Parts: sequence; C-alpha cells; structure tokens
Amino acid sequence: MAHLADLLGHNHPLFVYNLAKLEHSVGDEGIDMRLLADTTEQAHTAMRELGLDPRDTLPTELYQALNAAVRRGDAERVLAKTSYVLLIVDGEPISFNLQDVIENAHHELHFADRELEHARRHLRQEIIRRYAEHEKTDNEIVHRLVEEAGLQPERDEGHVPMEVDSEERKPTMYAIGDIFSDVFIQLSEEYSSVEKDDDGNAWLKMPFGSKPPYESATTVSAVGPSPNAGVSAARLGVRVSLLAWMGDDKVAHQTREYLDGEGIDHSSIVSADGVASNMYYVLRRGAERTILVKNESYDYAWQAPASRPDWVYLSLISDASWQLHEDMLAYLEAQPEVKFAFQPGTFHFEWGVEKCAPLYKRATIVIVNREEAADITGGDHENLRELMAKLHELGPEIVVVTDGPNGSYASFDGRVVTIPNYPDIAAPVDRTGAGDAFASTIVAALALGETMEAALTWAPINSMNVVQQLGAQAGLQTRAQIEDWLKKAPGDYKVTDLPE
Repeated sequence: MAHLADLLGHNHPLFVYNLAKLEHSVGDEGIDMRLLADTTEQAHTAMRELGLDPRDTLPTELYQALNAAVRRGDAERVLAKTSYVLLIVDGEPISFNLQDVIENAHHELHFADRELEHARRHLRQEIIRRYAEHEKTDNEIVHRLVEEAGLQPERDEGHVPMEVDSEERKPTMYAIGDIFSDVFIQLSEEYSSVEKDDDGNAWLKMPFGSKPPYESATTVSAVGPSPNAGVSAARLGVRVSLLAWMGDDKVAHQTREYLDGEGIDHSSIVSADGVASNMYYVLRRGAERTILVKNESYDYAWQAPASRPDWVYLSLISDASWQLHEDMLAYLEAQPEVKFAFQPGTFHFEWGVEKCAPLYKRATIVIVNREEAADITGGDHENLRELMAKLHELGPEIVVVTDGPNGSYASFDGRVVTIPNYPDIAAPVDRTGAGDAFASTIVAALALGETMEAALTWAPINSMNVVQQLGAQAGLQTRAQIEDWLKKAPGDYKVTDLPE
C-alpha cells in the first residue's frame, strides 16, 4: 500500500489507513497487491516492447525510450493498455500513460520536468473502480473512504481519458500539406468578363485603374487540399492529425479554433514567429474562379506523428519542402504497414515524375485528374487503360483518375472501373474543393474498412455537395448523410467495369 502512495506521490495522512479499511471490507483479498502486480507486469511488457531489460534499465534511459516511441509513431501500440501504469525505477516514478508520454516528447521536457499527472489520475480512478466493483463492498462506503484519503481531487472531475485500444477504435490519418485562408470575392458580372485568346486560354478581364464594385466577400479558414481532406475524413469518422505551417497572427488563431471544432488534432501545426499565415484571394465569376496565391516562407521540417497512423495523406505543399518528403519517405520505409495516399499538388507536378518517383512507388493510392495522368505518364490522353497502366508502373496499388463531367475511373485488383458523377441537386455554386472532397472521401472510406467499389460510390456524393456551397468544406458530408444519399441514388449510379 505504501508503494501505491509512492506511485501517486501521495502523502495524505489517511491514505494508508483508509486503503487498509477498504482491503478489510473485501475480505483481505489483496486487491491492492494485485493492482501493483498488474502495474508492474504491464510496465515490464512495454519495456520489453521498447527493447529494454526491466532488470537493468536506468530511469533516464526508460524516459528517452518512451519519447523515442512517440517520434517514430509507435507509442500508441506499445502503450495501448498502460493508462494507469507508473513504475518506480531507482526511486524515480516514470509514467507509461500515452498522454503523459506524448506531452513529454512534444514539449521536449527534461527528465526532471516530466509529466506524471495523467497516469496518476488514471491510477486513482483504477483504485476506486476495483474496490467499488467488488461484490462485497458498499459503494457509498468506498467513495467516502477514498474521498477522505484524498483520492478524488477536484482536478479529476470531468476528466475525459484518451481512447486507445478499443475494438471500435477510429482509424487514423496524418494529413500533410499547406494550409491557408480563402477570401472569396464575388465579382460583378457587369464589370468583369471572360475572354479567350487565340490559343483557347481564358482570361479574366476587368477595368484597370478604376474602382469596379464587387458583390460580396467571404473569408473561409483552414483550407488547402490536405486540410480539406482532413475535415472530409474527420466528418466521415476518421481521427485526423494535421501537419501544416502557419504564422503567429490572428488568422492562425482562428484556424486552430476552427480545427478544434472539426475535431482535428492540430498539435503538429507549426506557427512561425513574425511570419504571416497564407492568404489566397478567390476571384469568383459565377461558379468559376481565379485564385490569387502567395505562399509565405516557412521551415518545412518533417515531424513524425505522435502515434503510428493507419494512413498518411500528402497533397499540395511548398516547393521548399523536398527535405520533408525525403524524411517522410524514411518514416514510411520504417513503417511498412502505414498506407500512403498521394494527391499530387502543384509543385509535385513541377518537380516531375523522376524526382517524385519514390512517392509514387510508396503510394498505396494515387488520385489525379485525366490531364494530370497524361502529364505524369506521357501517355495518350484518350486511352484511359494506358494511362492507368502507366500510373501502376510507377508503383501505386490503386489508381484513380477523375474526368470532370464524364465521371471517374479506378484501377485496382486487376479491374478498371468507372463511376458516374452523382446528379447535381442544383446548379453548382462554387467548384472549389470538389477534387479534394472526391480524393479524401475514397481514402477515408478505405480507412473505415469499406471496399474500393463502395468508396467510389461515396466520393462523388461529397463532391456534389461541396459545389453546392461556398468554399471547399461547407458541403462535406457525414457518413450517415452519405448513406442517405446512396439510398436516393438513381438506378444507373453504380460502379461498372470499363469496356475494353
């Protein structure tokens, strides 16, 4: 019992006395000793998973090994069943609680400043649970004794533990890419026009040197292909963490608040001191748009996820990020069970297929449009089977090619299939983010255990709803909403094999 007090750092004068009374109330069955034995066993099991010898490990060595497990994405697996586990090594208590370990690693805390409170909170709760659930005890007496012993401090009230090791555990995605805010400016059609040059390129035309009126302006936070994918996946039931880069301004604060509301972990987002956050200006005329972009300069350093994700999702990111790509690939090489979704962005295309070959080779799935597929492979734009085959030659297991009004195509498991677009319920309002919605919905569906064929029926529904509202995320659907749309789908809305 004294050892439990040492683990809890607890010096309440009634702690030992009241625990003895609790033990007597259950017939001296040794609940306290069983709890200590379980704690030690689980700690030693985790240590062996980390490659440590429980008989010959220094406290600082154990602490560093736990932090290293976070950096390589292995902590959630190793610490899945150790929420209340602490171990005293050479007189020093060490926490095996996942939240404590993540905080220690992310904040690079010195050993003397290490976190212990999450594990201690869970241990207090475990002591109460084991006695309260015993058939011989009276719950009222249990709670009176533990309260007298200081085992129910106010700071424990309302605590929600981190969920791990559940049979219904949500799949996880680590989304990587640039994040920005969009300012949508609806142009007056009276004071603007679109004209084509001799090469067929469309140009937006407006009076220069004057003050033409506009119809409206709306700011949308936390967008970009990877953040869009993150919100899409989170609404469908995937647990999402986001690696992105921002400034330290008001925009960054608003962005974090928005991500909190979507349930997205933004602890890996880097805020650069003295730098502005990215702002894009979207000039809209009808449902079409021209986007004015300016990317700020950030330090694009790779950060491994706190725990190993089921999927890594990469899309648009700065041309200053190549070292990050190499470090990400090294992480994926060490984590072969992690699936990799690649939705190439502007600079991936500019770098070219030779430089990006390792990304395509490691990809579980690549999603591009038909024009991009032709550019990447050098294949015949009109020959879909050839485009698909050439993309597979680069390495991905699954290839998806979108084709605007013609629907989409996919190649997987030796099949080449097509799915039509889901019928629009009204004329599109804004096409921003339709491709991101499509790509991310497929990946989220696969993460949730759906078949590729089912994923292909989900994706056009999210795209259709996105274009019905302003911005890339407002129209993103939940899983229940997707399923409702499927029930209402027309008879020809189905996956079919592409004719030879």
